[in-house]
Parts: sequence; structure tokens; C-alpha cells
Amino acid sequence: MAGPPSHKTYGTFQGVFLPSILTIFGVIMYLRLGWVVGTVGLFGALIIVSIANAITFITGLSISATATNMKVGGGGAYYMISRSFGIEAGAAIGIPLYLAQALGISFYITGFSESLHVLLPMLPILWISLASLLVLSILTYFSTDLALKAQFFIFLIVVASLVSFFMGAPPAEGFTAAKIALPPASFWIAFAVFFPAVTGIEAGIAMSGDLKNSARSLPLGTMSAVVLGYVVYMAIPVFLSKHVPREVLLTNNMVMRDLAVFGFAVTAGIWGATLSSALGSLLGAPRTLQALAQDGVLPHFLGKGFGPTQEPRLATAVSFLIALGGILLGDLNLIAPILSMFFLTSYGALNLAAGLEGLLGNPSWRPTFRSPWALSLAGAGLCLAVMLMIDPGATFIASFAIIAIYHLMQRRNLRARWGDMRRGILMFFAKQSLYKLEETPPEPRSWRPNILVLSGAPAARWYLIELADALTRGRSFLTVASIVPKVTATEERLESLVKSVRQFLKSRGVRALVEVVSAENVLVGAQSLIRTYGMGPLFPNTFLLGETEKEENFAQFADLILSVYRSRRNLMIVRQGKKEKAAHAEGLSIETRKTSSKKQIDVWWGGRGGNAGLMLVLAYMLQTTTTWRGATLTLRYLVKNEEEKERASEHLKALLTEGRVSAKLDVILAEPDEDPLKMIAERSAAADMIFLGIKPPAAEETIESYRDYYAGLLSRSEGFPTAAFVLAGQDISFEDILK
Repeated sequence: MAGPPSHKTYGTFQGVFLPSILTIFGVIMYLRLGWVVGTVGLFGALIIVSIANAITFITGLSISATATNMKVGGGGAYYMISRSFGIEAGAAIGIPLYLAQALGISFYITGFSESLHVLLPMLPILWISLASLLVLSILTYFSTDLALKAQFFIFLIVVASLVSFFMGAPPAEGFTAAKIALPPASFWIAFAVFFPAVTGIEAGIAMSGDLKNSARSLPLGTMSAVVLGYVVYMAIPVFLSKHVPREVLLTNNMVMRDLAVFGFAVTAGIWGATLSSALGSLLGAPRTLQALAQDGVLPHFLGKGFGPTQEPRLATAVSFLIALGGILLGDLNLIAPILSMFFLTSYGALNLAAGLEGLLGNPSWRPTFRSPWALSLAGAGLCLAVMLMIDPGATFIASFAIIAIYHLMQRRNLRARWGDMRRGILMFFAKQSLYKLEETPPEPRSWRPNILVLSGAPAARWYLIELADALTRGRSFLTVASIVPKVTATEERLESLVKSVRQFLKSRGVRALVEVVSAENVLVGAQSLIRTYGMGPLFPNTFLLGETEKEENFAQFADLILSVYRSRRNLMIVRQGKKEKAAHAEGLSIETRKTSSKKQIDVWWGGRGGNAGLMLVLAYMLQTTTTWRGATLTLRYLVKNEEEKERASEHLKALLTEGRVSAKLDVILAEPDEDPLKMIAERSAAADMIFLGIKPPAAEETIESYRDYYAGLLSRSEGFPTAAFVLAGQDISFEDILK
């Protein structure tokens, strides 16, 4: 697990403020801000500066809140995101963020090389860049402390350059003819070129693992740098607009030097700021890479630290190679929008983390620096909006890359050693949904079966789970329940059974809730589940059971049927056919067997209560699943005479047409005095699944009466294919679903 180095050295000024402000006062300020003013005008430039700084300011508030709520280890933004959203989300943001930081090295070095090339045109920009990268990399590779101390002197040079600039005026002999190939662009392209200027706070928070007191230093250093940067960036466009013609701003990248009282001071400031920004990125990027490696996201050897401060030398070498690739790419304006996308993504994630933490209000969220959660969420939305404005295509590509990394991390099944707020987020939205469901009565249009399947040991009656999964997969709730005898039901055993059932279901690709309860026997336990299982409006509306063939259990089973019906729930009693039982005995699953045979589903329409509509809906849903796709659905109806046959045919044809259900229709004239169940057995002998309605209990129906009915049904349906006996108890018109 990534954690803070063993020796923490740096305070607010040296560890956070200096790296942040020197990255903010960098290559964009000296070499591109004049072009931004020339491109979009003074008013447009001030809007760009304000929007960009608003995003950074809000992100700074979010960082401050997060940093004062946790012990921030190495990795800065990655550390905060991973500890809030989990290691998968942290990796999905952290890897692109690291690449942005590493490419930022080449971005700042290229800016330095451009400015030096103007004075020494005999030196190619590429050579200057390569030499600068090598020297700075050696410095940070061997001494972080020396690199940070050098930034103090660079800061003094930058301050002197700004004083010289604001004291200056247009030169009497005119501006120098330093030309750059930067034609005018749109507002959002100008924004994309400018935005890396305000991402300097990443350099500060990337040093989080080296701070004496990160909870104090990160908020104070970050916000101070943001505010000072905003003041300076608002002043420079006003000064430029007042003293420099637009055409000069568009073509002269050294205009700040030409305006200054002492031009060499600005030149020194450019060199100092660009090299300092590169140093900041060379310090920050390897620490992000080191944290990713220590958490197991990337190869562990990259996280190895050296010396008392755990210097990330291997990570520095990798960052050097990536920066080298950026330099060889050679186009500063091509790199800038790429950096903008990556930084905006990480900023959005930091804001989202702080906003959701504040919204959820978990007891674990106790920051000493408070920021309104609504402001943080607005900051996240602003980041996304700006990304879309800059380049919708690049936003899509960045989002795709993040999602791809996230799913890759999920498949790797990384185990984090810390808690995060994902469960809190799920609980929040579950709570909101439950309250809304409580206020919304059930209606046919949105009905789906929330099934509780009483399977016992899953392997013993796997066909029940298989059928329930086919009806609910990915669209409604499925609960797999088992009853354990009370005499053997210790808490440890119940917990162990829940874990083993979950693992078994996961291995079979079934996503379900698992409920294991103790009771005197299975039927008593099932009665308890009917009465107590669920939360508010979210409870099983359909119970799926296997039949019981033990005569001594018929009375209790009949009582269970009555309880389900009178609690206004639906019931499916599934009886496995002889062929299926034989296949099960041979170890073949229904799904394996079905894939090699033509499927047929028969629904026997009885027109009795809501049974008929519910059976047709369930059969249609089964027909649309992967396992049963392509199955032939036949709606069969027994009638007593020709007149009834004609009426039934017209009614059912209209029902299927209006309901857009693809099914065959078979209206059968019943033989006088012949048992309907016998005719059903003959007609559906080739079916893989048949649906039959069973008699709803009368208001005064006794357990003994319904026991006799159940016993007769069981006896007369002997030899059937796999059959689902359906009893609709829910107070809903199922035929309306088909309209």
C-alpha cells in the first residue's frame, strides 16, 4: 500500500507553495498569455483566466477539505482519489494523471528551449531540450532537497521579472520581430492552450508524502498559490492590452521581455520559471508513479524507494523516458490541450470526491477545512463542461481510456487495504430510490418480477435458480434463500453458508442477493421470509419454489401457498420433468442441455383471474433471455364448444397482436369428460417448459381443502415436462402489461 515516506522534511512554503506558484508562473504566462489576449481580446482573456482559476480555486477547496480529513500519503491527487473512490477509480484517474505530469516535463522544457533559441538561434530547440532534460533529471534523481532549495532562488528571479515587466513601457524602437506560428484560434482552443498555466497545484499536492504536516500545508500552500496566481494573471492581460497592438501579441512570443524595464530579467524569469516548472513535474510525476506501483496498480519494482526519504529513482527514470518522447514530439501547442484534458479529469475527480463526501455526510467525513459540497459538485460539472467545450472528441477518448483502465483494474481484482466511500454512495442512492418507490404505487408499465427463490442447497435444485436468473438477469432483483435447521444454526455457520452460496453463484455467473435463515423446518422458514424479508417498498413480489412430494408436508405446503397469496405476492411452483430429472442425475445443467435442443414454451391460458396474464408475461420474458432466445412460444387454450372456440380465438389473436408478442395460438376443443390435465400432458409432451395457472384460494379456504387440491394437482400432473404452476396474487392487471 502506498504510504508516506519514512522521513518527512518539507513545510508549507517549500513543499507546497513554491512548487505550485512556480508551475503557475511558467511557460504559459511568459510565452502564450500575450497570444491568448491577441486571439480573444482583453475581455475574452479575462474570462478565460477567470474560468480556469475558478476551476482551480474550487478544486483547491476540495483538496483542502480532503487533505484535512485524512492522512495524505505519497501520490497527491492519485492518493486522494483512490482513498475516496477505491483503487480501481484511483488507477483509472491516476495513470492518465501521471502521464500528464510526465508530459508536462517536456511541455515546460520545450518552453524554456523556445525562449533560449530566440537569443541563441544557432542552437536548435531539440538540442537545448534534450540537454535541459538530462541535467534536470540528474538533479532530481540524486537530490530532491537540492531541487526544492533551488526553487527559492528561482522564485526571487520570477518576482524580479514581474516587477520589471509591470514597470516597463513600449520600447521607442518598437518590438522585436520574434515570430511564432500561432494563428488566431477559437475561444475554447485558446482556453485549452492556457489552462495548463493554472494546473500548478498538482506540483504541490504531488509532494504530499514528503510534507511534515500535510493537513495544514496542502490547504494553506495550495490556496495561497491559487489566489496569487489569479491576481497576477488578471493584471498581465490588462497591461498587455494597454501597451501592445493585437498583431504584435499574435506574432511576438517575447512581448513581455520587450515591455520590461530590464529585458534580461524577464528572460531570466522565463528560464527560471520554465525550468522550475519542469523540476516540479520531475519531482511530482515519479511520486505519482511510485504510489501507483506501491498500491499494485503498476509493477511493484517501480515503487522502490532509495535512501532515508525513499527517493523514487526508478520512477524518475521512467518519467525521463516519457518526457523524452514528449520532447521528440516537439509541438508545444499539441501537448498543451492533451495536458488540459488529463488535468481536467483529475480535477473533476477530486471535486467529485469532496462533493460526494460532503453530500453523504458519513461520520468519517470530518475535515477541519470545510468546503460546501454543492460547490465541489459544481466544480466537477464545470470540469466536464469545459472538457466538452474544448474538444468533445478528445473528451470521449479520455473517458473511454478511463473506463477501459477501470475495467482492467476490476478484472485484476486488486485488493486495497483501505476503506472508501463507494458503499456510502450506493447506500445514498438506494435510500433515495426507496423513498421515491414508497411514494410511487406499482403499475403495469414498469412491473418486473422481483423473485425470491427458495432453493435450499443451490446445487441440489439448480434448475430453480436457473429459471429465476433467466427471468431477472440484469433487470430486477433476485434473492436466493436457504433454510437451515435451528439446532445446527450457529452465527458462524450461517455466515459461512452465505459466503459459500455467494461464491457458488458467482462461479455460475448468477448475480443475486443471498439470504440464509434458521427455522424449525423449511416451510416454517419460508413463512418467516414471506412475512419479514424486504425493506419498505422493495420486497419480493414473486416467490419461486420447488414442489414437495412428501405427503406429510402437504398441509404445511398448502398453508405456505395461502400465505403467499394472501400477502398479495405471486407464486411459481416449479416441478421438474422426468427428462430433466434424468439429465440432472447425469450431471447436466438445464442450460447446457437446452443449448443443443430446439426450445418450446407452452402457456396454457385458463382465463382465471390474473394467472393468465402473468403466465404470458413470464413466458415472454423467458423467451427474450439468452438461454431461451429463439424458443417457440405457444399460447394454448382448452374450450368446451365451437362457439367458445371462435370467441377465444378472436380475443387471443387480438391480445397477441396488440401486445406485440410473437406466439403461436392453439385453441383446443376439449373432449367431454376427459381430464384437462391429461390433454395438457399429451399436447405439451414435446415442450421444454409449460406454464399452468392454479386455483386461487377462496376467501374462506381452509388449509385442509387446499391441501387436497394440491395433492390432486400433483397426482394428475405426473409425467409432465418441466412445469411452472403460477398463482397471481399481486394487486395488478398483468394483461395491461401486454397493451
